Amino acid sequence: MALVTVERRGGAAIMTYANPPFGTMTAAGSQEMLEAFRPLAADPAVRSVIITGGVPGIFIRHYDVDELSVMGEQLKDRPLPPPSDAPPGEGFLALVDAIFAAPKPVVAAINGLCMGGGFELTLACDLRIADPKAAAIGLPETRIGIFPGGGGTQRLPRVVGEAKALEIILRGLTFTGAEAHAIGMVHEVADDPLARALEIAAEWDGWGAEGLAYAKRLTRAALDRPVSQGLADERRGFLEVMQQASARAGLERGRQPVEIQKV
Repeated sequence: MALVTVERRGGAAIMTYANPPFGTMTAAGSQEMLEAFRPLAADPAVRSVIITGGVPGIFIRHYDVDELSVMGEQLKDRPLPPPSDAPPGEGFLALVDAIFAAPKPVVAAINGLCMGGGFELTLACDLRIADPKAAAIGLPETRIGIFPGGGGTQRLPRVVGEAKALEIILRGLTFTGAEAHAIGMVHEVADDPLARALEIAAEWDGWGAEGLAYAKRLTRAALDRPVSQGLADERRGFLEVMQQASARAGLERGRQPVEIQKV
C-alpha cells in the first residue's frame, strides 16, 4: 500500500503521508516521500507544496522507534565514518534537506500529532499551520535517551531562539497546537489546517516563481553568513530576477494600488 499520495489543487500540490494505524515515519515512508517530492520541487507548474497527514488526528506521530532500535544495534561497536557535510542522497535526512532547499514555498498543514521526526520535517518547511487541538507537537527524543537527529537541534533555535529551543529539546517538551503557536513554533492555528494552507497557496499561484525562489533562498541563508555576503547575493539576485518576464509582468500589475495583506 502506498504511504504517500499527491493531489493537485490549482498551483498547489498536496502531499499526504499515511501510515496507519499509528502514523509513524519509517525508512520506506521517508524514501517514498522523497521520491514524490523531488518531481514536485522541479515542476514549474507546481507553485507550492503542502504536506499533511492522512491518519485522523495524526500529521506524523514520530519516527518509528523500532527502526531506530534496530539502527542502534547495527551501530553498536562499529567504527563511525568521519563527520561530513556532504548532503545525504536518500532517506529521511535527504527528504528534510530537499524540503528546506526547494525553490518554492512548502507548507506543513499539521492536522494532529507531530513529534520527533515529524516535527523536524515541519521545521524544514517554510510555513507551519497547526490544528489548535493537536495533542502534541514537539521534540521528546531526550526522554528515550537520544536527541533530535533530523535537523531539530539546528532548525528549532532559528525558529524560537536558542534559550527556548534548549528548554524544549533538553526537557523533551511537547505542546498542543495552540501552545505551539503561542511560543512561535508554528505560524498559525486553524481548525482545518489544510484548507488554510490552500488559501495561502492560492496567493502564490499568480506571483512570479523566480521572485519567490530567490526570496526563500536568500532569507534561509541570512543567518548563516556575514551580512555583507548576504547583501551582495541579494543585490545580484535582484538584478537576475528583474531580467525575468514574471518580474516585468508583476511590476506592470504593481502600477495599480497594491492590496494590503493582513495577518
